[in-house]
Amino acid sequence: MSGMRASQSMTFPAFQRATLWALAALTMLLATSVRSNFVFDDDPFQPVTQDETVAVGGVVTLTCSVKENDNSSLQWSNTAQQTLYFGEKRALRDNRIQLVKSTATELIITISDVQLSDDGEYTCSIFTMPVRTARATVTVLGVPGKPVITGFDDAVEEGGKFTLTCTSSGSKPPAKLHWYRDQEEIQGRPDVVESNPDEPTYTVTSELTLTVTRNDNNALIACAVDHPSIANGDKRTEQPLSVLFSPSMSIQPESDLPREGEKFFLQCVGNGNPEPTAFVWRRKDAELPPLAKVDGAFLRFESLNKSDNGVYECQADNGIGMGDITHTLLVQDPTAMSTSSGVDHAVIGGVVAVIVFIMLCLLIILGRYLIRHKGTYLTHEAKGSDDAPDADTAIINAEGGHSGVDDKKEYFI
Repeated sequence: MSGMRASQSMTFPAFQRATLWALAALTMLLATSVRSNFVFDDDPFQPVTQDETVAVGGVVTLTCSVKENDNSSLQWSNTAQQTLYFGEKRALRDNRIQLVKSTATELIITISDVQLSDDGEYTCSIFTMPVRTARATVTVLGVPGKPVITGFDDAVEEGGKFTLTCTSSGSKPPAKLHWYRDQEEIQGRPDVVESNPDEPTYTVTSELTLTVTRNDNNALIACAVDHPSIANGDKRTEQPLSVLFSPSMSIQPESDLPREGEKFFLQCVGNGNPEPTAFVWRRKDAELPPLAKVDGAFLRFESLNKSDNGVYECQADNGIGMGDITHTLLVQDPTAMSTSSGVDHAVIGGVVAVIVFIMLCLLIILGRYLIRHKGTYLTHEAKGSDDAPDADTAIINAEGGHSGVDDKKEYFI
């Protein structure tokens, strides 16, 4: 019994020692590898890194720096913990990875032609005692493909509905799709996102349902991709709508003043999709004149006569529907003048009258000016000639006695 107690007393301290050794080993393991993304201001040997985002095919730069160094080397490792660079020495044979700068306190490398497989955490280490590490997360964006629009196979009749589908593949994270009619954004159904097999990318699909009118014919419907890996508008697909509708009609006369005895025609114009090709001409309440000939969209008159007066109707068919329009023909006398000519003559007469009035005003002003200046002359009167005792004395005073006497001016208007 005493021997058993002695055995237990010897075994218990051994178990304690084993436990203490395990705790000490765990403490040493944690102390030898300090892995942190945080910057410790009180540890000048702690590496500092920065997360990076890059699109597939781009170039990413990884920078690791420390404030101080005790002659230990910096090292970059990839997501599989393979060493890329140890100081200035290349460790992994991958020509995409290049050294930019290697000093005692900084190690900078680049990875070109980045692929989706390069996504993940990269580790920078400095082999001090203990070893210190910092991690940088590289996020690789999958570039979405150009959107593809389906559903334009057949034209749609006016008032009908149709659905378009837009699809873009290869994005990471999933892209967003936007619909536009010309330059105005329109709302489609919510995007449907599906994961692509064998790669961490997505396929995004959106649908747009429209009820169309004739105003939508030839309108551009566009699907655009929104994603951080591309600039706005870089991935956009446009297609015009084709809407079938019956023709809207108009009649264009050859001139506004059809004169008796002249040649003349009426042209029937139909705006539809498709364009009308079948035209029918009628004259209301009467037959077409004998000298009027139907030439497709034209109704031609070889020689107008006042008996041709009346209301003419054109009807067109484009296979989708029919349209019709009327025009009243009123034949004028051969000497009739068009309204536009009368207006032109009135304008010209008014301009001439204004010019003549301005010229008369100028002549009156000029004549008054000349008369005022031509009526100025000098008169010399002998001072005291009226008081001379005889005529001879008055003449002498008149000829020589005007010295120092002010000239007198008289003005006649």
